[in-house]
This record gives sequence, C-alpha cells and structure tokens, in this order.
Amino acid sequence: MDMTADRAQSDEGRVTSPVAQRIRELIVDGSLPAGARVAEAAIAERLGVSRTPVRNALPALAIQGLLEPRGRRGYAVRSFSVEQTYQATEMRCVLEGYAAHEIARKGVSREILAELRDALSDGDRIFKKGFIVKEDEERYARMNQRFHEAIVRGAENALLAELIGRVYAMPFVAPGVVAFNRIPADEIFPILMTAQHQHHAIVDAIEAGQPDVAEMTMRGHSAPARRSLGIDRAAKVPL
Repeated sequence: MDMTADRAQSDEGRVTSPVAQRIRELIVDGSLPAGARVAEAAIAERLGVSRTPVRNALPALAIQGLLEPRGRRGYAVRSFSVEQTYQATEMRCVLEGYAAHEIARKGVSREILAELRDALSDGDRIFKKGFIVKEDEERYARMNQRFHEAIVRGAENALLAELIGRVYAMPFVAPGVVAFNRIPADEIFPILMTAQHQHHAIVDAIEAGQPDVAEMTMRGHSAPARRSLGIDRAAKVPL
C-alpha cells in the first residue's frame, strides 16, 4: 500500500469545518434521512452559506461513511442499521487493539509517542473546565482522530491500516465522528472522560512495553465510543 496516498486519504477524510459539522448534525438527528439526496445548492440555502464550503464538505463526509455517491456529482445519505454500526465499532476496536499491541511489542518511536502525548494534552485541555459545551465537539473530534490515526500508523502494518480504513467507512464509526446531540449533554461528559482516561492508559502501556495491556485497554475503548453516539441505547444492547 502507498502510505503517502493512505495519509492523503486520511487527511481528506477529516471533517473539521463548521459547515461539515452542521451537515453531519442534520444526518445524525434525522433531518436528512437515509437515502435523501444531498444537493449542494439546497444544503447551501438551508444552512445560509455559499456552495463552496458545502462542495468541500461532501466528499469528506462520504469518506467517513455518512454519504454515498449518487449520480455524476451528487451524494445521498447512506442507509445503515444501528446493528451494523455497533458491529463495526466493535471490529474497529479489535483491530486498533492489535495495532496498539504491535506498537508496544516492537517499541514505540519517538515521533509516534510525541503525537500521542500531544493529542492527550489537547484532550486534557478540553476536559479541564469540568464540563463539555457544544463548541468542544469539533475540538474533541480532531483530537480523537489524531490519536487513533497515530495508533494505526505506529503499527506500521499496511494490511491492518487498510482493514481499519474499511471499518472507518461505516457511518459513525471513524474516530473523528462525534455527535453531541445524540444523547443528553449531562451524560456526554463522563462518557468522554472515560474515553480520555483510556487514551492515557493505552499510551502508558505502549510506552512501558506492555502489549497485552495496551491491546486489552484499546478493545475496551469500544464502550465509550458506542455510548457517545447513543448506539447502545438505540440498539438496546446491555452494557
């Protein structure tokens, strides 16, 4: 696999613009139902913005699995079931657990460790005030995606990176997808704090050369990932 191309695809898939976030919220809350066509002009008018930021956001949302190509240049909201998203989230954490295991087993590079520690610091700053606000959603999504991508890159396994990329393409599975409006605001803070504590534990295990601990903790990371998107509640899966 061409790792440069893989990074380029990953960069393209980051959804960081306010317009992309607003479109994602319309999908998450059902305002844009499965199968609905997402036309640049209509969305731009609905959001009160020009067509350019909408045009830039749609391909990234497609990479994240929320949209699928429709016609020559259009997109539609991708159809999926809660059960499919649940299963894909579990698979993501199994694969990422193996990645964390491999980094700890082989020894983490200074570059990857610095990236992970930097992401942890960004996350700690978000939670330092003791609560979460809507404006933190984009910051957390960027931090979370940076953290998980560093884990995948650090494993230096092209096949593993390809498999994880396929799982990320499922709706609401990529680590950069966070949707604060799926569950009450007072519930999201402890869920994401748990995830952040796990981030720290994963990095500590990697740095200490404890592959089994790193893998086990990453696998357990699926629980806050599901809860933060309301997947457990929607699927009525016991925790």
